[in-house]
Amino acid sequence: MRQIEQAKDVSKTEQLHAGRTICNTGIASHAWNKGKAAYKGWKAPAALAAMALCVTLACGCGEPEKIENAYDITESTKSYGLSSEHSETSQSFFAEDIAVAGNENKPLANVTDSLSQAAALFDLTEDTMLFGKNVHERLYPASTTKILTAYVALKHGDLAATATVTDAELQLEAGSSTCGLKTGETLTLQELLYGLILCSGNDAANVIADLVSGSTEEFTKLMNQEAKKLGATNSNFVNPHGLQDEQHYTTVYDMYLIFQAAMQNEEFEKIISSTEHTCQFTSPSGASSTKDWKTTNKFLNGEKQQPEGVQVIGGKTGTTSDAGSCLVLYSKKGEKPYISIVFKADNPDNLYQEMEEMLKAI
Repeated sequence: MRQIEQAKDVSKTEQLHAGRTICNTGIASHAWNKGKAAYKGWKAPAALAAMALCVTLACGCGEPEKIENAYDITESTKSYGLSSEHSETSQSFFAEDIAVAGNENKPLANVTDSLSQAAALFDLTEDTMLFGKNVHERLYPASTTKILTAYVALKHGDLAATATVTDAELQLEAGSSTCGLKTGETLTLQELLYGLILCSGNDAANVIADLVSGSTEEFTKLMNQEAKKLGATNSNFVNPHGLQDEQHYTTVYDMYLIFQAAMQNEEFEKIISSTEHTCQFTSPSGASSTKDWKTTNKFLNGEKQQPEGVQVIGGKTGTTSDAGSCLVLYSKKGEKPYISIVFKADNPDNLYQEMEEMLKAI
């Protein structure tokens, strides 16, 4: 009888040592300890289950696959902004300090919703959308594109850098808006941005793209990269000015994200709030010269009256036959800021009527 018991003890010991060899992970080690306790108490079913779990955890379901640098905890915390050590490079998470808009339209009393294809009014203090229709519908942005152009130029360019206008940069479709640049004129990036925004200069847009990135193609890559970083994932830009192209589109909501980000730059706010500007440049002969530019924004140039109690700080207009009449505005009522956007109104009158109705509603 004692020999049988000793044999059982040997058997248990061998199995336990086998389990110890296999169970080399934290969880498996816990299973091994359970199995050991079960054997000591002669609870065979419990021991068997524990040891089976141990083997499963250790061995998995097949041959292990080696993954190089599968998870780098240092880089992960840095990339996702999870540690104070990397606070300077921490990422801003989407939906932080922005209004979130669903797919359903959101009406607002006394705002006519039939004057344009898409529109919205955003309260920047409460981070809410007060009014919205078709805000995620892809539409042509026309010259409101230049908001992103200016944002990218201010972020990646040097305001003091100069560019000399080339013939190629002035090759534009007939009738497109320009700020009157001529081949051989030399201007700073800062001056070009005034021509871009106030006059809606397509010529300035081309010069800016070449100055900042070396070519339109490289600059539009940068435009799309920056747009995606801002959460504007339903957009695609193929030029810096907004002239018609089927692959050049955005949404009211994406434009809100872009415009809100641009407004964080003091130079951008200064430019869009200007009603006129005298440009200093160097003529092809080397002489110092000037150009006078005025805004196309009717709320700023006095053609349209601003609603009582509302101050229109600035914005950007846009018009093509395919895009219709477009307008993006930054306004304040007291100290509260708002962004209002209208895309694809049938005509300028409908555009400003809907914009005025939205501003009166705040």
